[in-house]
Amino acid sequence: MFWAMLAIAVGFLGLLVLGVLAVRVFVAADRLGRQVSEAARLVGGAAEDLERAAEGAARAGSDLRR
Repeated sequence: MFWAMLAIAVGFLGLLVLGVLAVRVFVAADRLGRQVSEAARLVGGAAEDLERAAEGAARAGSDLRR
């Protein structure tokens, strides 16, 4: 009877460890998702800034040719 109870306890502890690891993975994936969203927003803003700067440079370059 002792070995059966020990096997059940070890199995329960194994499931508990897997549950804790699953929660940690979920939290890390959520944090990574937020960081990727923030990075995408920053890259989008930088692309808009670059586009405005390129338009200004093209306009200045065309004014010099005249």
